[in-house]
Amino acid sequence: MTELDLRADPVDIACALVDIPSVSGEEGFIADAVQAALTRLGHLEVVRNGDAVLARTNLGRPSRVVLAGHLDTVPVNQNLPLRRDGDVLHGLGTVDMKGGDAVFLHLAATITQPRHDLTFVFYDCEEVEAVRNGLGRIERELPDWLGGDLAIVGEPSNAVIEAGCQGTMRVELRRTGKRAHTARAWTGVNAIHALDEPLRRLTEYRPRDVEIDGLTYREGLQAVSVRGGVAGNVVPDEAVLAVNFRFAPDRTPEQAEEHVRQVFGGLDLSVVDSSAGALPGLSAPAAAELVQAAGGKVAAKLGWTDVARFAALGMPAVNFGPGDPTLAHTREEHVSATEIRQVAHVLRDFLAK
Repeated sequence: MTELDLRADPVDIACALVDIPSVSGEEGFIADAVQAALTRLGHLEVVRNGDAVLARTNLGRPSRVVLAGHLDTVPVNQNLPLRRDGDVLHGLGTVDMKGGDAVFLHLAATITQPRHDLTFVFYDCEEVEAVRNGLGRIERELPDWLGGDLAIVGEPSNAVIEAGCQGTMRVELRRTGKRAHTARAWTGVNAIHALDEPLRRLTEYRPRDVEIDGLTYREGLQAVSVRGGVAGNVVPDEAVLAVNFRFAPDRTPEQAEEHVRQVFGGLDLSVVDSSAGALPGLSAPAAAELVQAAGGKVAAKLGWTDVARFAALGMPAVNFGPGDPTLAHTREEHVSATEIRQVAHVLRDFLAK
């Protein structure tokens, strides 16, 4: 088992974490290493839940901050082991999100008298279907471990605080026709051709830009796939258009569905999946303190992350981690050591001063 020195430079911790393979569903080895390292510290209460490891202080502070990061990665893509090139760390997980995990682990070891009580959550299976997400299991089995006044999720954000997140919804529009031989196409009705109407509405659609707490959240309604066809000589009798709606966090999932149904009124539509967004909540005292510690710079999160899970529990939540999110899940994933240290510095200033 890899032995982690959590009092080391967070960059060195990140290197060690990256070299422990932890594809979703195979986080046992990294969870073992994290659990052992946190347990050795002595000032934290530590528990294991599946392949998630949780630790917290119990100092009786008037507020609590939750710092959460997932331990898993997408599958390896010729980007292990780690490679260092000057200030830059190359390899799977450097961005998404072992750089952020390294910062949280370093802070867990080196901030023993924080201003707020702290909870650290290192969880499994974030990169796969939501039903397997370790946060959901923790919420069911250890709900008191997720309570707090502010949640910080260490997803890559270019070392800039990204507040809240968009909601996401996927719907399917089904069109039917009549099967026929293409040599006698006039005897059938082509279901794929019937997708012209929903596609026209998508082309003409103009999404909203929504300002919340001074941040702009952009919405989007996009066709993402088309299914249909029987054979090369058959007029298809069914076609399905999948559409993704990214909606601003001022809409509930119910309101988002109502809006999509209005856009496609009169067409057969079904909701496949839906996840609520998260309001930025920057007026909460702990969130405002964090923004100040980060120099006042904050952006809207364009995308869905687990901040929405914490927002659903009634607390403001932000994304704050090293790395460019556009590099996540790519073979070229890399992060600068400077950015890892920058995030650590900001969080130390917020948590320990």
